[in-house]
Amino acid sequence: MRTGSTGRGLALAAALASLITVLFMAPASADRAAPAPDSSAMKPAAAAAPAAFTHPGVLVSRPQLDFVRGRVQAGAQPWKSAYDQMLASKYASLTRTAKPRAVVECGSYSNPNYGCTDEREDAIAAYTLALAWYITQDSRYAQKAVEIMDAWSAVIQDHTNSNAPLQTGWAGSSWPRAAEIIKYTYSSWPNSGRFATMLRNVYLPKVINGSNSNGNWELSMTEAAIGIAVFLEDRTSYDKAVAKFRGRVPAYIYLTSDGALPKTAPGSGLDTRDEIINYWQGQTTFMDGLSQETCRDLTHTGYGISAISHIAETGRIQGQDLYPEIADRLRHALGLHSKYQLGTAVPSSLCGGTLKDNLGPVTEVGFNALHNRMGIAMTNTQTLTEQQRPAGSNNLFVAWETLTHANNPN
Repeated sequence: MRTGSTGRGLALAAALASLITVLFMAPASADRAAPAPDSSAMKPAAAAAPAAFTHPGVLVSRPQLDFVRGRVQAGAQPWKSAYDQMLASKYASLTRTAKPRAVVECGSYSNPNYGCTDEREDAIAAYTLALAWYITQDSRYAQKAVEIMDAWSAVIQDHTNSNAPLQTGWAGSSWPRAAEIIKYTYSSWPNSGRFATMLRNVYLPKVINGSNSNGNWELSMTEAAIGIAVFLEDRTSYDKAVAKFRGRVPAYIYLTSDGALPKTAPGSGLDTRDEIINYWQGQTTFMDGLSQETCRDLTHTGYGISAISHIAETGRIQGQDLYPEIADRLRHALGLHSKYQLGTAVPSSLCGGTLKDNLGPVTEVGFNALHNRMGIAMTNTQTLTEQQRPAGSNNLFVAWETLTHANNPN
């Protein structure tokens, strides 16, 4: 027994010595970013998908739509002016002709643009017409939405070129919103199964695995993935999209509690200080609410903020409220960028003292969720949101959010 015990002791000592040697031989790397503690890694993430999906349930729910319909019928503001704006837009036209194509080819900065604008705008039109149908109960709007969706589902096969993932994300965010309303509130859509096949085969594969490009890409792709998963009642894809969301949001919006450097998204490959700062557009001073794209411009930042809000809104409708997880990041992001868009002088420590462009019509969903439902004071965001009413469309994947979400309690 004594000999065996001594042998085990010698073996343990040798293993310890080997470990110490390895540790001391490891090269030091002063510029390597220390990973921030990740509480999600300490416990398995809970499944996000509901046992039964709620329909319509992508960005807008039936109770939300009923609230909007009642407000518009009562002539109440800001919903009536938002509705009038929507109905006067090209997207609500009952004479619209869809322009589908088999392959949509989108290069950087829309060069080339073979069907890219047509696809995005047809998808927004389908959603616009679906909203008009629900509010008016005029079946002509539903039939036109069906006509547009059927035209695309009969033809499209692929998205190509460098912007294909982003294009798929943008169009793929609008299509399920329209499809959910029509399938679950209108009496007749014989080709809804073909539309589902289109989403499953053409759109979902392009967006479900995310992107290591700028954060607005992955967030828009994830928004498309979660909306498509709801329409398809695909629990596996839903859970995968929520996992992407949980990894990306902390890597897109900085909080001082993150430490000296922003968090990085899983799989990003960013593991040095220089790489992270370069990814954050050269910004070296970090503050609550700063976005990975703030120093690029506010417009792309707005895309990211909008997609975050949309994903959280869909999750909430489906019974998994993601807002509490992201509330601090989202409120600080909305507040910081709203403050400077409203005219506060930009300090030299922030993007060299200059911010470009504006957020766009993207604040309503997040503001309603955080301020009206959760009771968070958001003075700058409220001022900007109310100034911009009625919020229209960015012609990419955002449309009519004063109508759908302003002061919507549901």
